[in-house]
Amino acid sequence: MDAERECRLRSRLASAIRIVQICVAVGLLWKIQFFLWSDKVYIDFRLSDPFFPDWLESQWTLRIAFVTAVLSSIATVFVPRGPALVGRVVICIVIAELLALSVLVLHQGSYNDVTFLTSWWAVVWCLWVSSQLQVANAQDTCRRAKRLACVIVSLVLLGAATGKWTSEYWSGSVLHEIYFRDRDFWLFNLLRERLEQSELLAISMWYSRIVIVVETVAGFTLWCLPTRIAGWFGLILMLSIPLTNNVHLFSVTLSLVGLSCAAILLSKREATA
Repeated sequence: MDAERECRLRSRLASAIRIVQICVAVGLLWKIQFFLWSDKVYIDFRLSDPFFPDWLESQWTLRIAFVTAVLSSIATVFVPRGPALVGRVVICIVIAELLALSVLVLHQGSYNDVTFLTSWWAVVWCLWVSSQLQVANAQDTCRRAKRLACVIVSLVLLGAATGKWTSEYWSGSVLHEIYFRDRDFWLFNLLRERLEQSELLAISMWYSRIVIVVETVAGFTLWCLPTRIAGWFGLILMLSIPLTNNVHLFSVTLSLVGLSCAAILLSKREATA
């Protein structure tokens, strides 16, 4: 019976890895149109900074890293989890994916794109869980994996909140310029149709403050909440950000959606220590 339960838990862990990798793959693919546009811009307006070595300025390094990350994330979804040999194949693919994302996080043409940073953290989680599938107690791995997923989501939210604790964000001026003034998006179009400019300024201020407070509170507390509650809260938050701001942000949040779903899946009663 214990062996059967261990098998079920390992299967659940494998499913959690697949969920996260699917979200990483979709998040990267969500980026393709922008990546192609930025690739052209990168050629037309060459930059050279002594901070970056030549290989981290190369256009081909950027292209190869992006394609490798996409193909690796897709490959991990279809490789079966079973014998130890297959497990090692998965680990090798995930390592290649992590290396490709590490290049994207450091490359001059992509270092400032949070899509690759959130994907990097999600793949770190996948690598650790994959490495534990055949060597550790499945129940202990479930407990640690779901908590680690919540910690990573908290860490990203705390980083996002830290960058917004400025007078410009607190006053709402930054989000007003980015979104409220002329962003072609259903929410902001609706607000501009129905509100005067002075009202838009007030709304943008309170909107910005709510964003700052929610991200800060979540960043400090999400990791220590019961993992099922933390997973649902993280899932709702990561879906609401692009749905109420800009659908392009799905490329950033989908990796964290995957981690939140993994925390929910691994928090089912059988996986609770």
